[in-house]
Amino acid sequence: MTEHPTSHEGRQPLAARPQERARPRQRDTAAASAIPGPAKGPGPAAAGTSPAAGPDPQAVARREGDRLRFVGAATRRIARGIDLDEIVLGLCRASVPTFSDAILVYLRDPLPVGDERPVHPFVLRLRRSDRLRLSDELPDGLPESERLRPAFIDPQTDLTPAAELCEVRPGGALAEVLRGVRPVFGDSAAARAALPELLGAGRTVPSGHRAILAPLRGRRRVIGAAVFLRGTERPPFEANDLLVAAQLATHTALGIDKAVLYGREAYIADELQRTMLPDSLPQPTGVRLASRYLPAAETARVGGDWYDAIPLPGSRVALVVGDVMGHSMTSAAIMGQLRTTAQTLAGLDLPPQEVLHHLDEQAQRLGSDRMATCLYAVYDPVAHRITIANAGHPPPVLLHLGGRAEVLRVPPGAPIGVGGVDFEAVELDAPAGATLLLYTDGLVESRLRDVWTGIEQLRERLAATARLTGPDHSPPLEALCDDVLDMLGPGDRDDDIALLAARFDGIAPSDVAYWFLEPEDSAPGRARRLARRALSRWGLEDLSDSVELLVSEVVTNAVRYAERPVTLRLLRTDILRCEVGDDSPQLPRQRRARDMDEGGRGLFLVNRLARRWGATRLSTGKVVWFEMPTRGQ
Repeated sequence: MTEHPTSHEGRQPLAARPQERARPRQRDTAAASAIPGPAKGPGPAAAGTSPAAGPDPQAVARREGDRLRFVGAATRRIARGIDLDEIVLGLCRASVPTFSDAILVYLRDPLPVGDERPVHPFVLRLRRSDRLRLSDELPDGLPESERLRPAFIDPQTDLTPAAELCEVRPGGALAEVLRGVRPVFGDSAAARAALPELLGAGRTVPSGHRAILAPLRGRRRVIGAAVFLRGTERPPFEANDLLVAAQLATHTALGIDKAVLYGREAYIADELQRTMLPDSLPQPTGVRLASRYLPAAETARVGGDWYDAIPLPGSRVALVVGDVMGHSMTSAAIMGQLRTTAQTLAGLDLPPQEVLHHLDEQAQRLGSDRMATCLYAVYDPVAHRITIANAGHPPPVLLHLGGRAEVLRVPPGAPIGVGGVDFEAVELDAPAGATLLLYTDGLVESRLRDVWTGIEQLRERLAATARLTGPDHSPPLEALCDDVLDMLGPGDRDDDIALLAARFDGIAPSDVAYWFLEPEDSAPGRARRLARRALSRWGLEDLSDSVELLVSEVVTNAVRYAERPVTLRLLRTDILRCEVGDDSPQLPRQRRARDMDEGGRGLFLVNRLARRWGATRLSTGKVVWFEMPTRGQ
């Protein structure tokens, strides 16, 4: 509950205060007693008539017209709010000082959402309170706008202190007033019992028609209450002011209902989008990754864009970016299904073109109008090569170490969901230090530019960023992603954006040892000798005993079932990784061997001695791998 000074839409100037009485009046006192400009006092002269003459019809008509104009301006101001705080602030700013000198707004805590049943007990919390500053509270010489600015009510010094929380007792006076829905004057019998319960024990309430208690009822239930207060310097509330308070309360309550529903939908949308995208990117060997996702707009938090990075056997990694047609919950749900399908297909180690083919079949099973574009790439850090297949997606951009940005020539293919089309994969060099940028069309296409113009602007932006870091250094990945997004102008956010950047570090040939072993009984002994030599060459002799033992166990298990040569590969990076491949699709499982069993303890040793281990089924068999920490880990 803080002070938010702002102008008051549709408000007439206030009546002259005591220190301003020398100023000439710009309108008669009858008009000044209307809602937009309260008069100085409640006497008959303030109404513009003598006691014997009766009410002036023109003054009454003018006052009613001012009242209607105020209601129209106030409800428009309240309706402009989108979230809860904006709506409550709109009510306070519209009411003070035009309609009242102070206002207290209580809301149910917690607020019920939609059709859900509210929790018990029924508790009201003071959400916001504003009042008009009194002239003697401020130093002389301040401008009129500062003197009339609303201020936060201080519970210790103000005329109307209020409790922070109020529990509405079933069957109590406050519950009866809230159930009645209609606003009541503060000096009515019902309000005299209800206001102390709302404001707290010992709180004073202005006497006479100087307080209005207005329940805030949403579409289905009461969600709060508003208290309008007037001081003694202006006329008390009239009977028609109850109608004004009812209008303000109704528009505020309905706006709060919609704001709470909107907030819940926005929360669901955010959670859905968050769960559809990876929480964090993996850190595979030989490549560094960074990503960004931007929704199309604040009102369209979900979309069909996604990205992913999936570790593959052989220290490879699959890089995926896709875009489902549309910006809705349906698009996000389809995106989630396609992303899950892509992860499953990647686990089978299928070629990129085969992955896109199966994604196309999955999209057709989801519906005839389920269209998406997708780019699937597999990077091999040992071979320093990348294989890419495209399904109607914008081409990737490769930023070389020297600063040259290149749009890769990849066959575009047809979008996923068309059906009956073949996809083609190309294999390209992926030099160390280069950066591959995968993105969705929201980054390069908008109402103000076509896709190829945007791709050229992206290429130029990447080249300019690389020149800042020099020819021998690649720009930092995170800063590069931020710089790419900075190229978006005010009119370029027509679509959501997914961005995936991969920095190719690769694995040097001197850090790789690779052998073929015949599936015979002598293979484990030969594997131990080869591993010992490689570790000695790398200066990792302290790992020899553990690595030889584990290599022997894994190779022994592979030779037992293999019919073709077994592969053994050692990779030295920040860790030591050993991979043993064979042509048997059956994955090994760790089991507890009995005391008299001669075998069954190999994977138990691997699990105890290795930092990590696993097995992956391939289209040609399987790979069993384990990792060992090097010195310094």
